[in-house]
Amino acid sequence: MTAVYTLLVLLGAIIAFSLYNYFRQKKILKTLNEEEFRAGYRKAQLIDVREPNEYEGGHILGARNIPMSQLKTRMKEIRPDKPVYLYCQSGMRSGRAAQMLKKKGYNDLYHLEGGFKKWSGKVKSKK
Repeated sequence: MTAVYTLLVLLGAIIAFSLYNYFRQKKILKTLNEEEFRAGYRKAQLIDVREPNEYEGGHILGARNIPMSQLKTRMKEIRPDKPVYLYCQSGMRSGRAAQMLKKKGYNDLYHLEGGFKKWSGKVKSKK
């Protein structure tokens, strides 16, 4: 019976942590649908946080590739005084990237709802 209670407490903690992260992301990051994203990304810094092989398979025209795995070391490439438009494959990594950027003083943060897999606009591919 103790194992069941332990499992329930653990499950509750995971759910609480997930909800905390969800609402924290909503505070620091504005989620845009494709139309809103398309309207503003040309006047901003468009960052693809996917890994290089994903980026080369296809990316939004004009996007720079700064993978999540390199974001801490390459943050200086992103200007804090201009809006930052982020996207990844589904929206999870771009949310985590926004949290990292917010900690370093970036405030004007946006990301594409549903990520690249929901994008229907122009795409550039290296393949």
